[in-house]
Amino acid sequence: MSKAYVTKRAKELVKLTEKGKAYLLKDAIKVLRNAPKTQFDQSVEMQFKLGVDLTANDQSVRGTTVLPHGQGKALRVIVFCKDENAKAAKEAGADGVGGDELIEKVLGGWMDFDVAVATPSMMKEVGKLGKVLGPRGLMPSPKAGTVTDNPAKAVKEVKTGRIEFKMDKFANMHTLIGKLSFSDEALYENGAVLVESLIKARPKSLKGQYVKSAHLSSTMGPGIRLDLTKFIKEAEVVE
Repeated sequence: MSKAYVTKRAKELVKLTEKGKAYLLKDAIKVLRNAPKTQFDQSVEMQFKLGVDLTANDQSVRGTTVLPHGQGKALRVIVFCKDENAKAAKEAGADGVGGDELIEKVLGGWMDFDVAVATPSMMKEVGKLGKVLGPRGLMPSPKAGTVTDNPAKAVKEVKTGRIEFKMDKFANMHTLIGKLSFSDEALYENGAVLVESLIKARPKSLKGQYVKSAHLSSTMGPGIRLDLTKFIKEAEVVE
């Protein structure tokens, strides 16, 4: 890609938004549509900066939700389990199922999967993978719904749009909500569900502003500042 092309594209992207303006989610999606086209189906992400206290152990933000239209990519799911659960997980569409042999395979460097699920009875053995899966965010966890006595159900949920969201060590969070090939309505519904779930995950001990900023962007598109006032007010009414 030539430098001239990159510069021209950058100038076109700057023109799409008004400096300092925050856009409603529906309007931000329309702005993405007006960006210069690409030859591939761009991913669409939402990014958040959270106002949590990073020194407080009870203010780590993490949760799960189901995007009604999925993320636009097929997730590969493996399950650490045995016996009847193994059979059910395979029938549910798991891409890999096993016990000790699957653990050894991962320890050996195999990482051809996006989500790992495990039964509680397997977690003692799966703990061996902490140093391998932990840094990649792939370690099964009860909070993420990936440690369960019903792995078949977990596999089905992941395959049909369940995602995990969590902030990083800098209180940032970014999550894929679909592809540009999705309809405006599908992107909006996915984005709305994510925002609503994030707001519900607000730490009870947090004082002050929770979501300090939010942006919508596509792979080669602009970063658009979002106005989430509507979602926050609706959440306050429910409470």
